[in-house]
Amino acid sequence: MNRQDVVALFEKRQQAWDRRDAAALAADHTEDGLVESPLAGGTARGRLAIEKLYDMYMSAFGDMKLEQDELLIDGDRVALLARVSGTDTGGFMSMPPSGRQVRFPTVFFYELRDGRIARERRIYDFTGVLVQVGLLKAKPV
Repeated sequence: MNRQDVVALFEKRQQAWDRRDAAALAADHTEDGLVESPLAGGTARGRLAIEKLYDMYMSAFGDMKLEQDELLIDGDRVALLARVSGTDTGGFMSMPPSGRQVRFPTVFFYELRDGRIARERRIYDFTGVLVQVGLLKAKPV
């Protein structure tokens, strides 16, 4: 893929995020794609498992938004710096909805193959998300 193709892919993905379209986001992954994510408990492998992972977030946070800050491209390797926000209206991790808002920065690392995402690694403060939705209590310092 050339740089323009990569930029076009991530513009298309932003539109899918804006629509909250888990199936469209998963379709950008290879059939044997791999996503490393704290929520997946390590990894999700294959397009169906990846779609379930996207859907898990979108179901929990009914107004979930992803705002892209910076897209760094180095051949078939891409890093996306972004901010995620949403309100726990659907229940996160099978818990009752808390109605609490979350906001956190995240970094996605991608390896592309044949115009699709072969591997994605998500890095964010998962413990911080759990505190924000009320599943963990933080002791003040």
